[in-house]
Amino acid sequence: MKRRYFIASILGAGTALTLARSNMVAASGGRFEVTRTDAEWRALLSKKQYAVMREESTERAGSSPLDKNYKSGIYHCRGCDLALYSSEHKFDSGTGWPSFYQSLPGSIETKDDRKLFSVRTECHCRRCGSHLGHIFDDGPAPTGKRHCLNGVSLVFKSA
Repeated sequence: MKRRYFIASILGAGTALTLARSNMVAASGGRFEVTRTDAEWRALLSKKQYAVMREESTERAGSSPLDKNYKSGIYHCRGCDLALYSSEHKFDSGTGWPSFYQSLPGSIETKDDRKLFSVRTECHCRRCGSHLGHIFDDGPAPTGKRHCLNGVSLVFKSA
């Protein structure tokens, strides 16, 4: 077990949350263009959105209507309205989460996620740090990637 997670388990959930947030900031080099206080994030987001976007939780598979949305448009970050993914890159992965084979250029940042006994690639909005989901190596051509996203982190805007 990683030392920081061991320490967090001893000190409690509040410390674990602080570590998750510090990891998010570390992924960006410590700065985001859009910043808010914890109270501002809580006022802006529902409890589920907050849990996913600020505490790196995951929404239940099949719970997002964006999973089956195939209209033409752009998916934006719910936290700061940055354009993240085009509907042109969306596909049905059969996982129950909105999936894309690539993001828009310069829209996301990634970091290692070691929480579930393996290393996964986690993706965040590069502008506000909101947790979006994970990237896997089992997607379609041309990238072979599957950006498996939480619909609560996204806002769809029709073209």
